[in-house]
Amino acid sequence: MRIRILWPAGQTTATLAGTPTAEALWAELPISSSASTWGEEVYFGTPVSVPCEADARQVVEPGTVAFWTDGDSLALPYGPTPISRDGECRLAGPCNVLGALDGEARVLRTVRPGDPVRVERA
Repeated sequence: MRIRILWPAGQTTATLAGTPTAEALWAELPISSSASTWGEEVYFGTPVSVPCEADARQVVEPGTVAFWTDGDSLALPYGPTPISRDGECRLAGPCNVLGALDGEARVLRTVRPGDPVRVERA
């Protein structure tokens, strides 16, 4: 499954694995939301509400597509967050890993808080 994420200053695509959370997100696409940022992470709410999966992780690689179950949000880290240690991508809590961005994660630097975000099937 491939998705496209669009915002006023850019866009990127991502490849999702066949996880239960990825399937739930796929079923809801397209979705529109408003971006928030936290350090070098972009996140935004979705209409999806799922539990934490058994392999949920808090520390991930830049460009990971993660789902923050506590906030029903997609989390897209591209660098350190305020709670990171030694430059890692540490999310606010354990998140379900859905997949990864296809290109350079630093493209997310152009997302500004409040930007409209659209996620659609690619």
